[in-house]
Amino acid sequence: MGGTKRPPGRMLRVGGVTLHVLREGSGPVCVLSAGLGMGWFDWEPVVPLLTPYRTVVRFDRPGLGFSAPPLEPPTAAGEAARIAGVLDALDLPAPATVVGHSLAAFHAEAFARLYPERTAGLVLVDGSVEEDPRPAPAPELRTAAARMRGRAFAAAGLPRALGPALRRLSVRSASVKRHDPAPADLVRRTYGTGRVLRAILMENARYRDVAAELEDLRAHHSLPPAPVTVLAASPGTGSWLERRWLQRQRALADRLDGRFEAVAPAGHLLMYDRPQAIAAAVLATPFPRA
Repeated sequence: MGGTKRPPGRMLRVGGVTLHVLREGSGPVCVLSAGLGMGWFDWEPVVPLLTPYRTVVRFDRPGLGFSAPPLEPPTAAGEAARIAGVLDALDLPAPATVVGHSLAAFHAEAFARLYPERTAGLVLVDGSVEEDPRPAPAPELRTAAARMRGRAFAAAGLPRALGPALRRLSVRSASVKRHDPAPADLVRRTYGTGRVLRAILMENARYRDVAAELEDLRAHHSLPPAPVTVLAASPGTGSWLERRWLQRQRALADRLDGRFEAVAPAGHLLMYDRPQAIAAAVLATPFPRA
């Protein structure tokens, strides 16, 4: 995978942006969307567990992986529409199980609320949780500041110099295995670019806005009668922070009338630490009969 000159999958125009999209396997559809700043290859441990039974779709959000830069700052509704657009571009109109990790759990839930007829189920993988979400002030200024920082860092050569190393450090710190299995060449080709750095800065800058927007969607758009599973990472330290995190994840499952499962031992990157748990949750989701 790391030595290929061209990205695997296809480059598809979705919502005016060229996205890197992969479709593998056969059967009912599931969509895998990774957390802040992550790419399609972060699902590699999960995919072979699903492709014998599911059509697996994964994609890079704008600016990430091999996708083109975004045209607009991210929003919950926009990311939900992006998932729908990817499925449309692949001619996959049937309901899908949407798997959202970390920040992408916001996007997955927004998809279910805005496209209920296209949702077979939700699997939220150590999803972001905000108990009192409010938009941060001055979104336009924050967006401009994120763009300016991205340009300045790129001009200084920081992505090439530090991007791959910071990627490795973040993965190791978020996994109980303390290892980043992604090929070094692939990490350099993606995290060594200013494009990916700018996308990460933008997603981070608009995080609170997306959380607040989802809260508003919850007030106006009900979830469909589809199963929801919340998988929470439990490193097994027994710390107050871990207990508090598990409480918040359980509260999210209760709020969404979903099933809660603490997965241990695992760090935030469950796809690396316990890919079997994610696959099992997807395969346990029943699909509506045609």
